[in-house]
Amino acid sequence: MTYDRSMAALNAKRKDIEALQGELRALQAKVQPQAVDDYVLAGWNGPVRLSELFGDRRDLIVIHNMGAGCPSCTMWADGFNGVYDHLAARAAFVVASPDQVEAQKRFAASRGWRFPMVSYDGGRFAEDMGFRHRDDDPTDEAMGGWNAGVSIFRRDGGRIWRVSDAEFGEGDGFCVVYSLFDLFPEGGLTWQPRYSYA
Repeated sequence: MTYDRSMAALNAKRKDIEALQGELRALQAKVQPQAVDDYVLAGWNGPVRLSELFGDRRDLIVIHNMGAGCPSCTMWADGFNGVYDHLAARAAFVVASPDQVEAQKRFAASRGWRFPMVSYDGGRFAEDMGFRHRDDDPTDEAMGGWNAGVSIFRRDGGRIWRVSDAEFGEGDGFCVVYSLFDLFPEGGLTWQPRYSYA
């Protein structure tokens, strides 16, 4: 197939994706919020409640990161660091991981991350939100059964509500790197992130 015909076919598929994204937005607007507990997490200055992570904001984005042992999660966090000011203009934004606070501090400093972080540190928050599972899959066990993703919370009427969540995975739209690399003939999934390319 010629370049022009290939691009025409690809652009038609992109329009299909845009239409599906519109359908997703319409469905998202109809989601019935789920009440959640005011969990206690390990903050960098001591225990912190989920409600405190909102600050003075109505909405909160919590990124579920699998920790410093995951190069993909590190790449996603690097990306969020770059757009942190934009994200924080819309909602409170926090990255949560299973790593202990001191390990988080060291790793965040080594990456130049600017966003706030909290640790699950033995609590049930990640599991209750669906971002930790326990099964017999040895690949999951290597990462402790942690899952990467995002939860969106809203504070309303003195309660905390989860209004949405999504898992992260290779090739998804939450990481621009894969979308750009998908434009190469080999696609984005033939490449794996690393902590450093020096």
